Amino acid sequence: MKRFSSTEEILDFAIGEEQSASDFYTALAAQVKSPSVRRMFMEFSEEELQHRNKLENIKLGSVEYLPRDRVMDLGLEEVLVDVAPTDHMDYQDALILAMKKEKAAYMMYMRLAEAASDPNLRELLKGLASQEANHRLRFEIEYDEHVLTED
Repeated sequence: MKRFSSTEEILDFAIGEEQSASDFYTALAAQVKSPSVRRMFMEFSEEELQHRNKLENIKLGSVEYLPRDRVMDLGLEEVLVDVAPTDHMDYQDALILAMKKEKAAYMMYMRLAEAASDPNLRELLKGLASQEANHRLRFEIEYDEHVLTED
């Protein structure tokens, strides 16, 4: 992982990652046919923008703590096949990709938290990690309920 020499560098990196995640979900929304699935991906895009805004507020001096709830993991993401984004992704592939992206975001925030020397920033980053884990769980539940049950 990249070495950071300041809290500001950590925040800038995380802000960029949240913007990328929002753009990713917006692009997925544009690729799916189902209006309800499109709406779901747009909601995730908006949540990632909210994360970005929280990080930007921290840069401006506003400390906001995020809850660090323990999030259950169904473990589905680990047993699924890697999927790359394409213009013709089906719902299953989109969910798999989203689960993998959320796991990567969780790992990123946990590593950034370990690198942060400021205790307030460390707690914020752990809170964001928890929210990303919750996103992944929501995708896993969606996969379990709508993909695994289809025959």
